[in-house]
Amino acid sequence: MIRVLIADDEPMIRAGVRAVLATDPDIEVVAEAADGHEAVELVRRHRPSVAVLDIRMPGISGIDAAAEIRGTVPGTSVIMLTTFGEDDYILQALGGGAAGFLIKSGEPEELITGVRAVADGAAYLSPKVAARVIAHLAATGAGTLAGRRSAARDRIAALTAREREVLAFLGSGLSNGQIARRLHVVEGTVKAHVSSILARLGVDNRAAAAVMAHEAGMVPAQPPQP
Repeated sequence: MIRVLIADDEPMIRAGVRAVLATDPDIEVVAEAADGHEAVELVRRHRPSVAVLDIRMPGISGIDAAAEIRGTVPGTSVIMLTTFGEDDYILQALGGGAAGFLIKSGEPEELITGVRAVADGAAYLSPKVAARVIAHLAATGAGTLAGRRSAARDRIAALTAREREVLAFLGSGLSNGQIARRLHVVEGTVKAHVSSILARLGVDNRAAAAVMAHEAGMVPAQPPQP
């Protein structure tokens, strides 16, 4: 059973997320929070598999709550819910170790896919979020879209052929176990490849590596099904 905490200051959003997740018999919502402080407290109390956090909340933001959760309850993975116009916040959350990013107005199925992915140790980026992050980086002086794609490809070129294959699957939101089944290897081998990929690319987490995979054009428009 995937145990989930939902945190959003809008009751209707919490109710909507809960209703979507209730359609999956393998997911159980164990707690709800209306602000960042409460979210951190309830994660410590309930130890859910996944915390779904609004990126902006009263008290402490979802970004700060995510960082605190990752530091104190590392067994809980964090998904950030975002709206259009919050690209700076997405980048901050990415640096804070969030494992997934979803658009509030996205398809309900994407929420379930994202929760399942991060619960299984994967990084999940809504394709719309990934596109916005890359465009935002370019618009804020981090290079043109073409320049960022070229730079990402140059860095990825240092990976082995198998590591590039693993990175493409990682960018598509697959977990280590799912990647292992695709490549017909043991999961420990995939874990070793992921660790090497993060070190070679100079990034701190799977979500940041996934962004680079998107930048390099390695990920199809819609993530493949496990």
